[in-house]
Amino acid sequence: MHRFDIETLTAGRWRNGGGATREIVSWPAGTEEFGWRASVADIDGAGPFSAFPGIDRTLTLLAGDGVRLACPGVFERLLTRAGEPFAFSGDHPLAADLPGGACRVLNIMVRRGHWTAQVDQIAGPVVLPLGHAGVLYVLHGRWQASTDERVLASGQGVWWDGDDNASGGEIAPLSPDATALWADIAPTR
Repeated sequence: MHRFDIETLTAGRWRNGGGATREIVSWPAGTEEFGWRASVADIDGAGPFSAFPGIDRTLTLLAGDGVRLACPGVFERLLTRAGEPFAFSGDHPLAADLPGGACRVLNIMVRRGHWTAQVDQIAGPVVLPLGHAGVLYVLHGRWQASTDERVLASGQGVWWDGDDNASGGEIAPLSPDATALWADIAPTR
């Protein structure tokens, strides 16, 4: 399992100046074309989102008053509740509007036909399915992985690939207020 803390990851500015992204992981590492990717984006202003043909995305509001995603003729969705995932196709270019100002989102992307992702908000222990990859991002409280003595707090988390010995392990809450986002990333082959 690989630990991360969002505040220590390097933020890369978007080309359009509308935000910055902190990459948690892009898998497989060191390749131009990812199979799956997890990142946190700080969206500073309204504007376009890049299209990602062949990619399925799940966006989850982490902080802020919300973001409205719109693809004319396809969908319009206002995300206002932190921790509520929204899945959509990356094939379409989107426009984002920030009715309440800047916000932060978790972005999970998987290459269609190779990987699937199911993102859920959890408050109880989770057993990591064998052969699956994934990301756990702590929203509130304290969490711990069965393979690590260190405690995870808000804005921290772990990721693993399907070959890691993390598969079959468990991540559990340590405090009554504990909530997290769990992205279960499964191969389709």
